[in-house]
Amino acid sequence: MSETNLSCLLYGAGKVRYENRPVRPIEDPNDVLIRISYVGVCGSDVHFWEHGGILRMVSEDAPLVMGHEASGIVHSVGSAVQSVVPGDRVAIEPGFSCKRCQKCKAGRYNLCPSMKFAADPPDAHGTLCRLFRIPEDFVYKIPEALSLDEAVLVEPLAVAVHGVRLAEIRPGQTVLVQGAGTIGLWAAATAKAYGAKSVLITDISGKKTEFARQFLGCTIVKPDLAATPERIAAHIKGENWLEDGVDVVLECTGVEASAQAGLYALGAGGVFIQIGLGKPMQTLPLLDMCGKEVVLKTAFRYGSGDYEIALDLLDSGKLSVKPLISSIVPFDKASEAWERTGRCEGIKNLIEGVLD
Repeated sequence: MSETNLSCLLYGAGKVRYENRPVRPIEDPNDVLIRISYVGVCGSDVHFWEHGGILRMVSEDAPLVMGHEASGIVHSVGSAVQSVVPGDRVAIEPGFSCKRCQKCKAGRYNLCPSMKFAADPPDAHGTLCRLFRIPEDFVYKIPEALSLDEAVLVEPLAVAVHGVRLAEIRPGQTVLVQGAGTIGLWAAATAKAYGAKSVLITDISGKKTEFARQFLGCTIVKPDLAATPERIAAHIKGENWLEDGVDVVLECTGVEASAQAGLYALGAGGVFIQIGLGKPMQTLPLLDMCGKEVVLKTAFRYGSGDYEIALDLLDSGKLSVKPLISSIVPFDKASEAWERTGRCEGIKNLIEGVLD
């Protein structure tokens, strides 16, 4: 194959270059080559742009193709591929497990120790390129009614679906979602789709909470940053007639004080799901948690069935994607999308694929 693969590589904090990389012929009969249409920007992309990585860093000697939220059109397929054909519009699940280890065989492939995740240093290059290779297992045809720019948001929606499934949300429950970014909005929307009677959402940003009010019709709580987590929790319960606390907390910020407030707001026997990632060591109110016998679970990306459920929620019309897309920049201006997201401008900023 003589095609070249124009790619956006990060060489360090604030250092981006566009280069043509070779496209190797499909060797694994189960592989699919995707022509990338759109790539989404999330907080990890911003952190890479500003700091050069998270734990594992990129460098001049080991640059990295950026991007992991993506959609595209099937360009070519291996001889064993059956679920898609060239020309199909698809959403991409950007983590590739080994499929052979104990975790994979148990259906928990997101915990595979050999996981290769797009745009993860040092050598798992991302989707911000013309052509991206991926195993057939992680390619999902999108419904006719879903556009390719909307399909990018299946990835963060799958994160929310994973958290809601871990919480086992049931009709009639009260859910507190902490954080009104993309994941928080999707977590709240998914909780409602699963039958939650009442969904509250918190954020310190007035713009984000106002968007959440209009987009979801949720009850909005803006925490007082000067208050202790206990007082914030008391305010949440008191203002919303929840003397016994909420049934479920979906924590999407990763902020220690937010998690503490959520745990104090949780009712006896409640379920707390930590979805957001923050500093590696945090303090939690274990005495209060033990006294209420709460269940704490952690969520990592997405797993078996999450992408399919996310697509079903969109295809059924239970959830709408378009309102979350704030801007689309050309491929050669990718850093503008990272900058906008870093300044908290909009909800989801996208980068358009390479135009011929």
